[in-house]
Amino acid sequence: MLDFVIILLFILAAAGIGFDSVELLPLPVQDQVTNLEALRWVTAGFAAIIGFAVGLAVQVAYRRFQTQVRKMPIEVILTRAVGLILGLLLANLMLAPIFLLPIPLDFVFIKPLTAILGSVMFSFLGVSLADTHGRTFLRLINPNSLESILVAEGTLKPASSKVLDTSCIIDGRIEELLNTGFIEGQILVSQFVLQELQTLADAANEQKRIRGRRGLDILKRMQEAFPDRLVIHPADYEDIHTVDAKLVRFTQEINGTLLTNDYNLSKVANLQKVPVLNVNDLAQALRPIYLPGDSLDVKILKEGKEPAQGIGYLDDGTMVVVEEGRKHLGGELRVVVTSALQTSAGRMIFARPQASLVS
Repeated sequence: MLDFVIILLFILAAAGIGFDSVELLPLPVQDQVTNLEALRWVTAGFAAIIGFAVGLAVQVAYRRFQTQVRKMPIEVILTRAVGLILGLLLANLMLAPIFLLPIPLDFVFIKPLTAILGSVMFSFLGVSLADTHGRTFLRLINPNSLESILVAEGTLKPASSKVLDTSCIIDGRIEELLNTGFIEGQILVSQFVLQELQTLADAANEQKRIRGRRGLDILKRMQEAFPDRLVIHPADYEDIHTVDAKLVRFTQEINGTLLTNDYNLSKVANLQKVPVLNVNDLAQALRPIYLPGDSLDVKILKEGKEPAQGIGYLDDGTMVVVEEGRKHLGGELRVVVTSALQTSAGRMIFARPQASLVS
């Protein structure tokens, strides 16, 4: 209905202008026209066609603008509105002295021209500053304001929102964690992370291209499986050039939690008091703990340093040193844990064949 009204208004306005435009013709030209009323209707008809085309273009532009506004986060709309108002106020304050200056009548057009130009410039400046520092400004006024706004729009749930790192997406384990239900809250993927994945997918290097496409495929599956939880957030920072720094800044502003498997990024985020969940730390913590007396099956893959020793590995990479295991090289046997040792390189388990203990 609104689309029809917009187009109809433009048609009527253009037709009215065309109908009355005949009066603008010089009087000698009007005297030469035999039927002035018919000319008015002809010009009104042509003008209505032009009005229809203009109205259609305006209607399409309005719908696109409406779609963009609906997708835009509420905090961006709020900060841009405040920036626009402040820009207009500043323009009026700074341009007020110009209207008090004595200007010759021949140059009196300078005053309204300067007012329009200054208002437009300061308006764009206010909106630009709002895009760059708006969220920080909201957080300074009230540390919980941004969180409340995001909760209201559904971008942030009461549980801490999780911000995904590029490496964490490509790794793929986050998909399994979501399937198990251990990760709570909204999952946010920022626009600059999505752009980095796209850059990797378009890279000339084959390995980078494979990693980028894998990350995009994983994101697509996650979005299909969790459409209400996975959100592509439009936040970006033109003044910050590295993705890692943008991730830390974004996580800091929304009071969220950074989800990554990058050791260096975890350290940098911790130094800036940003909560971090490292997937590698989680995997390390979830490794099964074997106590003396526990039994397990292991395949002897190579000889140990000591005589009669055999070396095997668990699925998680833990080294198992089996006494009297050399003679079982290449085979699988059941062993009993005798002790465990935690080293800088990881955990080592010492064991003996269960058959030797029974005998």
